[in-house]
Amino acid sequence: MPLMGLIALVLIAFSLVWPQGQGDRSWGPFGHTPVQQTPEMKAKIKREQEAAARRDAAARKAIEAAGQAPPVLEEPAPASQSQVPPDQVPQ
Repeated sequence: MPLMGLIALVLIAFSLVWPQGQGDRSWGPFGHTPVQQTPEMKAKIKREQEAAARRDAAARKAIEAAGQAPPVLEEPAPASQSQVPPDQVPQ
């Protein structure tokens, strides 16, 4: 039992100096800036998002040029008379 308590204390202490698993930077001499938060990576992510938006716009334009309607998310159809409970049927 004492060994399990010691292991628990060590793991708790380790978790206090290792918050980078959740994307946070550890304080003091521990850790480093997470890769996703570096200026280079932020710029790369932004470029990839812009390229994806351009590809999406080009695909939509190609679909419209081909004479097809672009895909649209369907809305749920309104309830029909048969789906209305008997006590709410219009008279």
